[in-house]
Amino acid sequence: MGELIFVGLGLAGSDNMTIEALEAIKKSDIVFAEFYTSKLVDFDVEDLEKKIGKKIIILTREEVESGKGVIDAARQHCVSFLTAGDPMTATTHLDLRLRASDAGINTRLIHGVSIYTACASAFGLQHYKFGRTVTLPFQEKNYHPSSPYEHLLENKKIGLHTLILLDIRASEGKYMTAADGVKWLLNMEERIGKGLIDERSLLCAAARVGSRTEKIIAGYPQKILNEDMGPPLHTLIMPGKLHFMEGRALVEFAGAPKEILDHL
Repeated sequence: MGELIFVGLGLAGSDNMTIEALEAIKKSDIVFAEFYTSKLVDFDVEDLEKKIGKKIIILTREEVESGKGVIDAARQHCVSFLTAGDPMTATTHLDLRLRASDAGINTRLIHGVSIYTACASAFGLQHYKFGRTVTLPFQEKNYHPSSPYEHLLENKKIGLHTLILLDIRASEGKYMTAADGVKWLLNMEERIGKGLIDERSLLCAAARVGSRTEKIIAGYPQKILNEDMGPPLHTLIMPGKLHFMEGRALVEFAGAPKEILDHL
């Protein structure tokens, strides 16, 4: 009987994973990986292959969603399935785990650092004060979904912070930037007009969280629109009601305007 191990690599580079993760991959007979749901900063597949002494098979979205190759391999072999961040933050990975379980394959998880906690920590925001996470999709000519705006508005009304994930299309090398995300929000405000955001709304922008080139800033929309955040991945946070220490952290560590402390 084989085994399927879901391994989270963390956020940046092969040095970002845990020792447990590295040892599990080394002991695996076959190693699969997917990087379309997220991207690892400063990561080189060949570097990790040298560390583990075996080839890594990179899967496409279609291959992961099918799951057949992974499940067939795990019926008789110890298989590792590598992802960025923490493996169960993507619904596709949970679906794969459930199907493996249905096939009688033993599964286990090795967790990695996730953007869900790391981004909040970088800004000094309290994790328990976050509401529903939203993802901003690339806007197409006839595709302008309002649900992210509505969810943000719900969180704002009850004073909760919102982690805003930005769309990626890895196969096209296309990654939404923090500035693109702010434009998305302003555009939807113009369309819907329920008072979610204006020129004095405080926002947090982060780039390459967890890497050596991590960059974070906090300020009003125009500041983020004008800031060069560098290469992907980018993330936004719309803060809710701030505790005084959270406000201080945004000023001290992310360059937020000191005037925000006057309203806490």
